[in-house]
Amino acid sequence: MKKLLFLVSFLILSTTLAACGSEGEKAASGESDKLIMGTSADYKPFEYVDTANSDKIIGYDIDLANMLADEMGYEIEIKDMEFSGLISALKTGQVDFVLSAMTPTPERQKNVDFSDVYYTAKDMIISTKNSGIQSEKDLEGKTVGVQLGSIQQDAAEELSKKIKLKVDTRDRIPELIQDLQNGRFDAIIIENTVANGYLDKNDELQGNTMNVSEEEAGSAVALPKDSELTSEFNDALKKLKDEGELDKLAEKWFNGEQ
Repeated sequence: MKKLLFLVSFLILSTTLAACGSEGEKAASGESDKLIMGTSADYKPFEYVDTANSDKIIGYDIDLANMLADEMGYEIEIKDMEFSGLISALKTGQVDFVLSAMTPTPERQKNVDFSDVYYTAKDMIISTKNSGIQSEKDLEGKTVGVQLGSIQQDAAEELSKKIKLKVDTRDRIPELIQDLQNGRFDAIIIENTVANGYLDKNDELQGNTMNVSEEEAGSAVALPKDSELTSEFNDALKKLKDEGELDKLAEKWFNGEQ
């Protein structure tokens, strides 16, 4: 009987030690069932706070992140921060991935990896209806507002090499809209999908779409360099696309249902 009790105790102890060792190895390797997502919640309808109803971050990217997490078997925690700080947060390990309508530009690809593109949009020049601004050439001699760290900032600065204009930045999209309305900017450049929400609510504003190639306008998930998660995200994105879930998500957020 003593030998049997000893054998049972030994087996229990061995199983416990093995489990502890496994958990220790998992923690040491940084593996977790929870991923921290970085975003900038000022970009309706991609990510924003519906202050009239709650302080919760909602939007296309938020729904997409939850769908991807379910597909891959993770929980996610969302951190809201300035758009210009998202890449740094990813590089320093403050977040595991960034999902914030971010375009995989060559400059950004030097610092982080990207998933496949999940959505493609275009830039739009927003101005007041009495401004006389209809196209890029009408920005000659004007002050143009853009979001700090965005591809719209890159586009405006590139445009300033061709025509004379002043580029000014703000951290958040609502700040750009406000400063356009109070006359600090002659025009602002933001993504057309985001711009449409403001145009619907402001009769004094108008929008003109800029010419841009698809590869310059796509949004993708940003991840650390050489991350194993990149292939996981790509596989999950492909499945959601093949099953028509991305189309349903676009219909929900971009066709007036929200």
